[in-house]
Amino acid sequence: MTTLAILTPSIAADYERCVDLNRSVLEHSDDTVEHHIVVPARDLPLFERLRGPRTRIRVESDFLPRSFVRVPRTKYTVNVRHPYPPVRGWILQQIIKLAAAAEIPADVVVMADSDITFCRPLRAETFVRDGVVRLYRLPGGVHAGMPRYVLWHNVARTLLGLPATAQPPLPDYVSSMLAWDPAAVRAMLARITEVTGRPWPSAIGGELRFSEWTLYGVFVDEVLGAPANSFASDDPLCHTYWPEEPLDAPGLDEFLAGIAPDDVAVMISAKSRTPMDLQRAAMAKLPQFASLLEPPAVA
Repeated sequence: MTTLAILTPSIAADYERCVDLNRSVLEHSDDTVEHHIVVPARDLPLFERLRGPRTRIRVESDFLPRSFVRVPRTKYTVNVRHPYPPVRGWILQQIIKLAAAAEIPADVVVMADSDITFCRPLRAETFVRDGVVRLYRLPGGVHAGMPRYVLWHNVARTLLGLPATAQPPLPDYVSSMLAWDPAAVRAMLARITEVTGRPWPSAIGGELRFSEWTLYGVFVDEVLGAPANSFASDDPLCHTYWPEEPLDAPGLDEFLAGIAPDDVAVMISAKSRTPMDLQRAAMAKLPQFASLLEPPAVA
C-alpha cells in the first residue's frame, strides 16, 4: 500500500487557518494519512491542542543542526560553523521543510501551507502513479521577465553540480501545493553535501536567494530523469487566490464557484486578510458547488 502524509510548517499567527487545514485533512483522508505540523518552539503550547492520533506536532529545532543558533530579537539565524552570511528566515523555513520531508516515513509527502484547505478526498493514487510521485512542472513557465525565478534555477543547478547557467524559458516548479518523494529528497540532499563538500543545511543556509520547489524540480528532471519524472503535470490541483486584498462574502462565493473538477484543495492567501468567519462560512457551502459533485480525476 502506498502511504501518504501531509506536511505543514506553521506559526501562531496562522493558527486558526491551520486548524481548518488540519480538520480538512482528517475529514478527507483515511486513517493511514498523517498530518505533520512543524512550528517554532514558542508556539508549541498553542499547536499542542491539535495533537491527535493522526496529527503530529514537531518543533523546528528538531530539524536543524546544533550549529544553527537564533539571533535574539531578529529574523536571522547564525550557522556558527559558517557565520556569514546569516541564515535568513525564509531560507531557514525551507531548510526545515526539506529536513522534515526527508524524515517522514511515507511514500509521498504533500506540502500544504496553513492557508490551504482540502475539499476532496486525499488519495495516494492522485499523487503516485506506477510507483512514481507526481511532479508539478509548467513547461516554459519561467520567462525572461522573471529574474528571481531564473536565479532560483541557477542556484539549484550550482548546488546540484549542474552547468550553472540556465536561460529562459525554463520550467516552473513553484505552486501552492506540491507532492514530494521523500526518497528523492534524501538523495537530493546527499548530492548537495557531496557537490559542495559541506553539510547540506550549511550549503543552502549560505544562499541569499533560494527556492526549495525549484531545487526539487531541477533535481528530479535533470539528475534523476526517467522514470522519476515520468509522472509530471502542469495542473496544480489547487484553486488559489493570491491577491493581497480581502474577499467579501459574494467574492468568496464567486471564487469557490471556480473550483476545477481536478482540484483537491483551495488556497486563500493569508496575505489577503480575508476574515476567517466569512471564509469559514463560505467553505461550509462547498458541497453546493456543482464542480464538487464529481470525484477528482487522477492525472
